[in-house]
Amino acid sequence: MALLSYTIRRILMLIPVLFGMSIVVFSIIHAIPGDPALTILGERASAKAVEELREALGLNQPWYLQYFHYLKDILTGNLGVSLHTKVPISQEIGPYLAATAELTVFSMLFAIIIGVNAGIISAWKQNSWFDYIAMLVALIGVSMPIFWLGLMEQWLFAQELKWLPSVGRDSTRDPVMAITHFYIIDTIIAGKWDQLRDVIDHLILPSIALGTIPMAIIARITRSSMLEVMRSDYIRTARAKGLGQFFVIYKHALKNALIPVLTVIGLQTGLLLGGAVLTETIFGWPGIGRYIYTAIGNRDYPVIQSGILVIATIFVLINLLVDLLYAYVDPRIKYR
Repeated sequence: MALLSYTIRRILMLIPVLFGMSIVVFSIIHAIPGDPALTILGERASAKAVEELREALGLNQPWYLQYFHYLKDILTGNLGVSLHTKVPISQEIGPYLAATAELTVFSMLFAIIIGVNAGIISAWKQNSWFDYIAMLVALIGVSMPIFWLGLMEQWLFAQELKWLPSVGRDSTRDPVMAITHFYIIDTIIAGKWDQLRDVIDHLILPSIALGTIPMAIIARITRSSMLEVMRSDYIRTARAKGLGQFFVIYKHALKNALIPVLTVIGLQTGLLLGGAVLTETIFGWPGIGRYIYTAIGNRDYPVIQSGILVIATIFVLINLLVDLLYAYVDPRIKYR
């Protein structure tokens, strides 16, 4: 009951957070120079045509009235219509979110598997050659520009070695039939295993590029947390009982070192789901980051506002999930 009560309170706390976010985003976006009506019609459009379009879109109304209409639409589940494509945003945004989510899942799997194990072994073998090399790689990973790493991956693995494709989500010669817009799931549903291999091949390079920084951060946090836990009395007791080193580290120490690691994983997952514009641009990935970036260039206010609000909602939900996982990882944590 305590967990249920805590969950309900946290969900209710999302309301003022998202409300405040909508006000901030709405205000900043409307401060961007440029007229969306002029962007849509072109520089040669007559003043009368521009004014008529502004009136049709409600852009000639005071900003607070525009915000009121926007908020009313959001509360009724209507994300609005794109000024550029004239398509309802609720129909447009799904495939972009699915593309980013698929890329994020693979990136975080790469980051968690490599980062957590590198951090554990570095703590286990503190001050060894592996520890020094792992932390050096982590430092380079945090410092390395994503766009440079992405370009180097394309040059080496796509252009020189020709092992992997460099752009897109699938092969244009044999496109995936979108059902859920998660291409891995769609190819499994269709039973097309060649296409599944093609989709995974397209995921590898952008996933590594996008997951390098989270991997480095996770490795450093895991090492720091593990070193602190391994100095604890109960770890010394477990060793004194004759338990194997591997069992002590992965069974006892890791679970108690996971709290800060979970926090970092949750934050990094939320950031990646927000769309990595550089990675998606370099690899031609049709994700939410590119969708919003294109909308900014087109002065497409409804798309920008709705896109950021959707991302903010996902981000706070991920943080809520991480908070709930704390009690599972550490039973000493009680929710009140």
